[in-house]
Amino acid sequence: MKRSSDEEKRQLEHDAAKLFLRCYEQQQGIHMRNIWHNEPNKPDVSCYQENEQLDIEIAHLYASETEAMAVLGRPLSMQMQRDLADMAQKPSEHRLRAALERLLKQKAKKRYYSERTWLVIRNGSTIWRKADFEAVINDLNFPRTYQFEQIWLVCDFYRGELLRVDEKRPI
Repeated sequence: MKRSSDEEKRQLEHDAAKLFLRCYEQQQGIHMRNIWHNEPNKPDVSCYQENEQLDIEIAHLYASETEAMAVLGRPLSMQMQRDLADMAQKPSEHRLRAALERLLKQKAKKRYYSERTWLVIRNGSTIWRKADFEAVINDLNFPRTYQFEQIWLVCDFYRGELLRVDEKRPI
């Protein structure tokens, strides 16, 4: 069972990285190539941005515990269940902001052996769209410190609508 969920997680990360690289390349005109997976203490995947290595930490964002479990196909930790339950109790206009802030806080605690690390958040929810993210991006509370050079959001699970989150403005 563990191996299956590890493989599923790795496939989700790979698919998210592939989608992000393709969309980033189209929007920015900068070549992004050769995805490979890393071991712990490094970000999830690495690639080349032009000729320079770039490490990418992948995160998935969900609207509810049920939705996350359905996509991941495995049980969540008690802390994650508590966080998601707390988020579900907030008024609907605050759920997205709370979910993003929780994810940013969680990822900011991690430390990587990497010179250049970007965080790519892939929206796994069917209820949030690009306009929803644009509406909350300017009001996000970021952790004081984090290791990411840039933070990007893939607004749709299947299509490439990107927002640069850390600049607090859509690109």
